[in-house]
Amino acid sequence: MSDIIILGAGAAGLMCAIEAGKRGRSVFVLERNRKIGEKIRISGGGRCNFTNTATDHEHYISENPHFCKSALARFTPDDFIALVRKHGIAYHEKTLGQLFCDESSQRIIAMLEKECNDAGVRIVVGSQVANVRKDRRFVATTESEEYESDSLVIATGGLSIPKLGATDLGYRLARQFGLKVNQTIPGLVPVTFGEKDISFFTGLSGISVDAVCSCNGQSFRENLLVTHRGLSGPAILQVSSYWKPGETISVNLSPDVELGEFLADNHRPGIEISTRLSEILPKRLARRLSEHYGWSKSLDQYSIGELSSIAAQLHNWKLEPNGTEGYAKAEVTCGGVDTNELSSKTMEARKVPGLFVIGEVVDVTGHLGGYNFQWAWASGFVAGQYV
Repeated sequence: MSDIIILGAGAAGLMCAIEAGKRGRSVFVLERNRKIGEKIRISGGGRCNFTNTATDHEHYISENPHFCKSALARFTPDDFIALVRKHGIAYHEKTLGQLFCDESSQRIIAMLEKECNDAGVRIVVGSQVANVRKDRRFVATTESEEYESDSLVIATGGLSIPKLGATDLGYRLARQFGLKVNQTIPGLVPVTFGEKDISFFTGLSGISVDAVCSCNGQSFRENLLVTHRGLSGPAILQVSSYWKPGETISVNLSPDVELGEFLADNHRPGIEISTRLSEILPKRLARRLSEHYGWSKSLDQYSIGELSSIAAQLHNWKLEPNGTEGYAKAEVTCGGVDTNELSSKTMEARKVPGLFVIGEVVDVTGHLGGYNFQWAWASGFVAGQYV
């Protein structure tokens, strides 16, 4: 028996446990994996992109884009950085405000574990919850134990990366307690192409290009990476959260150089378009584009208008994926427990007193670059003040 049961020892669950424990509450954290913080461990290439200095609500996707404002304002990147510094963890800033550990992401996990220990939190790993019910109090049943508490926190994460233990438990429990769950889709995920289109990319795997990728009014400038099944890289991962089947993604392959002028500047006999383009793009890609679109003549054989048309295609290269790599390769899950069911101040379910929902399982999804961790820390912190 305890005051609080938290389901899930990920970023949100551990932060909530720490804050609740500091308030003198007795806390059990039940984790189905044999280790805590598995997503933290693999994040950022093993260095954990633990937050972003530019965190604000505009970097989040939700049916209610204002819901996350309250939590993000009450636990900021500076607050988490202070915790990191308290534990002597060295870190550095990469592009676009992304903060990473200098050493292993294991340092962040160890930090959270120590804070839990100091707050008297009890973590039970290898603990798979079979069912949950609410009588007078909440009761969570595992294979070997029954845990009873006044409050229950769903911090089970989303469906992404099932090999790390992701399940739909959080969504099932939310529905069981009468909460609406918005449609879930893989987010921050590589896109794939059908047989007809994938032939274009054959032999180009591994090529990376600085590009602007756009979809549904959202644009991101970062690297685009060709894979053996389609496209990945930060720019593609970002737009994937906005893409829907049947829609196109627009790619500007030359954000800094206006290609109409660039091609016209070298309007000399004998120079092929692919040769000129390879000064801007990787050589293999320049050659493939020229072959695909039949740009086989030398530059001097094209009119200025024709060169402008070619440039327009490269500044607005239209691609229609046939799907994504799915939850297996997705970094996050878009959608989830409807925010209208929750208090933005406390993360408590409006119609089920004592039930709290935090982290990825909520319909709040961040952009790539530390935003999802900051949402986990912030929503966990807020719930920890009230649970």
